[in-house]
Amino acid sequence: MEHEIQLALRKGRPELYPYQQTAISSIFQQMQQSAADRRLLYQLPTGGGKTMIFSEITRRYLAANQKKVMVLTHRVELCTQTSATLKKQGIKNKIINSTVKTIATNDGNACYVAMVETLKNRIETGDIDISGVGLVIIDEAHHNSFQKLLAKFEGASIIGVTATPLSSDYTEPLNRHYQQLIIGEPIGTLINEGFLAKPSNWRYDVELNSLQTGTHGDFTVSTSDELYSSPAMLDLLKHAYEAHAKGKKTLIFNNGIFTSKNVCQMFNDAGYPARHLDNQTPSAERAEILKWFKKTKGAILTSVSILTTGFDEPTIQAVILNRATTSLTLYHQMIGRGSRRLPQKKTFNIIDLGNNTERFGEWNAPVNWQDIFDHPEAYQAMLSSEIASTAHLLPAGIRTKFPNSLEIAFDIQEAHRLALENNRKPKTVIRESLRQHVIMCVENAETITEALDLSAELDKEISWRIKQYAKCLGHVTANYKEWLIQDYKSKLTVLVTKMMQRKELRRIAS
Repeated sequence: MEHEIQLALRKGRPELYPYQQTAISSIFQQMQQSAADRRLLYQLPTGGGKTMIFSEITRRYLAANQKKVMVLTHRVELCTQTSATLKKQGIKNKIINSTVKTIATNDGNACYVAMVETLKNRIETGDIDISGVGLVIIDEAHHNSFQKLLAKFEGASIIGVTATPLSSDYTEPLNRHYQQLIIGEPIGTLINEGFLAKPSNWRYDVELNSLQTGTHGDFTVSTSDELYSSPAMLDLLKHAYEAHAKGKKTLIFNNGIFTSKNVCQMFNDAGYPARHLDNQTPSAERAEILKWFKKTKGAILTSVSILTTGFDEPTIQAVILNRATTSLTLYHQMIGRGSRRLPQKKTFNIIDLGNNTERFGEWNAPVNWQDIFDHPEAYQAMLSSEIASTAHLLPAGIRTKFPNSLEIAFDIQEAHRLALENNRKPKTVIRESLRQHVIMCVENAETITEALDLSAELDKEISWRIKQYAKCLGHVTANYKEWLIQDYKSKLTVLVTKMMQRKELRRIAS
């Protein structure tokens, strides 16, 4: 089997593998047993060949029916790639993009590949007649933008394909629009049978308590930029790269353009070949960068919101998640960019700098997709609960004042529990908290004055920690809490001054 896979990859010819044939048979069986307007959702991991599968479905459907096929995508790049794959399968097709204003009823095409927004506009203006369409195939069906079009295709069968059957919009779950989920081969099986590369996962525990979630549930760009552009995180990224990806063709995913450009500059300054790419990069420049990335050995491409779908570069040897995400779909899409198998590439490295593996599990671990499809609200609630249970956030604006500190949060209640469990006095909790604050002030200042100014910025945080500590102790008077706060601040001033004096003496001695 592995020899056959490698031979097919070398020759570049389209070829259906047994699991793809099984999927196609299962889909047609469900279509034949159901009403004409049946809506099916098919799941298969990134790299498993979803486009090949629905291209073959298109070919067989057209051979057996007098109706047309419409393939919907959400990006221009996917339109072009899908059209090319269909042509390789011998299926004549026409792309409906912004340059296509109208289509004649008998234009000689039985298959169309359309951008969802463009098609929606053409249908509403009456420039395109879709009454002859009997089968609609939706690529990357988890995107919510497709749902608005489904009702337009009255009487047509609809097949959505995705690696992750979880809607990008939690208010529009996929089980509201699809009647059945058909699950393909899992990642683990595709790896064991030689279809996907085997991952090596390297995780770094990163303090994420400064991150905040936005209206769509994922971490905001602004708080991500503050964290991942800090000197401490840039140093960690460089260390992780040099430890596990040095010399390998590496793709880095970031949450903000500001971070990605800083990452690119850092690697360039260190002498590594690196380029930056985001969704605002002009198309000609983007093509040039991707060409450079393909041909350059050991190239580093740092990106934002552009290469999670519609991008296929099998020679990628390492993927770095230089961001945290709450999206299971995005997690799988990012890692999937490095999972393509080649004759000389049987493994790839994953470097996680966002605690994503802890949040979602290993990329190649089994996932109960049926349960997620059936109960998406329960899954989202569980995920939201885990995120909400993270430790206390520093007040807004404080995080940026401590860019050299990776650890800025401190769970008073957990520290108290551990102290009692190990027969230590409760006051050791305050000692540990104080030590952390001293380190934060010292490692982010050059002079005693700067360090003391930073310690003053922690006043609200100190008060919050003391309140949590008082809760752990039980009945504590207001006077005692106030004394604890003042004692904490006094000790912080003394210790910061001593540590900075030592730091200055070491600097003079060197």
